[in-house]
Amino acid sequence: MKNQLLAMTFLSGLFVSQHAGFSLAQETDRGPVIALDGEAQSRMERAAVAFLRQSQGVDGSFSSQAGPGVTGLVAAALLSAGVPKNDPMVDKAIVYLLNTKRADGGLYAEGSRHANYETCLAIMALSKVNEQGAHDEILQGAQRFVKGEQWDEGEGLGPKDPAFGGAGYGSKSRPDLSNTAFFIEALRTTGIEESDPAIQRALAFVNRCQNLESPANDTPFASKLNDGGFYYTPAAGGDSMAGKDEATGGLRSYASMTYAGLKSMLYAGVGPEDFRVKAATKFLSKNYSVTSNPGMGPAGLFYYLQTMSKALAMVGNETFESDSGRHAWKSDILNQLLKTQKVDGSWTNPEPRWMEGDPNLVTGYALLTLANLKSR
Repeated sequence: MKNQLLAMTFLSGLFVSQHAGFSLAQETDRGPVIALDGEAQSRMERAAVAFLRQSQGVDGSFSSQAGPGVTGLVAAALLSAGVPKNDPMVDKAIVYLLNTKRADGGLYAEGSRHANYETCLAIMALSKVNEQGAHDEILQGAQRFVKGEQWDEGEGLGPKDPAFGGAGYGSKSRPDLSNTAFFIEALRTTGIEESDPAIQRALAFVNRCQNLESPANDTPFASKLNDGGFYYTPAAGGDSMAGKDEATGGLRSYASMTYAGLKSMLYAGVGPEDFRVKAATKFLSKNYSVTSNPGMGPAGLFYYLQTMSKALAMVGNETFESDSGRHAWKSDILNQLLKTQKVDGSWTNPEPRWMEGDPNLVTGYALLTLANLKSR
């Protein structure tokens, strides 16, 4: 109760003084941009951390009914937000994740159908507390496990198979771009080089998720829309959460998957001048928003903001050129998070698809987003 009141105090102070917390940022094509100062952002983070502190289970988990994936993401988010490694909340979450270690090296709930997803998120959290190699053995086992979950020659697939290189939720489920993006990021977080065969196999799958005619994309969908955006998966006949284009039969691109594709290409060593990156950026420039997930509306908004902020932080530009002008994207996202944070310090999405009705998961996404906005 004390922590809940503390969170409400933080947010009440933030809302009362929000105008005092604004400062002028760089000019864009739309004039001076109003940006949140560092203290206002810090108050948002402190309120979110206070919410998560009172929301944590006695076993150290967050939303354990959904498996340990949420705990892995929240632990990584707390550490990214600057919560000390020895904070009791973080320590309990890490112990909980370590207790999910299985004989095959994975970190997942017993009998889980999401073993790859859960292990990737646990890797991202454990990598942040691996001081002096304390968790090297655990992380190496987890690396081997997720590499074993990748669709490749081990399943009798050749490089031209639409599923080749991808990763799904687990148990060799259909590979998709979202899980493949987590797979790539998790491996890179542990120091796996971009040239590693597993990363390059994953890149082959990522290439096939892009609506773009290219030598790297031999799917029947490549030329149907050819807009440079990305969709969910070309495997098992292809699927886009945004649906099919009735006129062409193409799989519609949407923004969250396009940022996931962009981030994954950058992690895999694809440069900013590459035609695939330029095509993705062109799609995103036509679909700039921080209030919706273009192509999906409100669905997956916070996953989208986290993925958008990570990809744009990797690109390194302070402004984003879109068809509607030049945007100070960090300020835009900060203001969106300010407007949507609840008085108790949490965030949720009124559209609960993809678990975005869960305040632990969504608050984790928001903290990761805020951390990405600090990246240079």
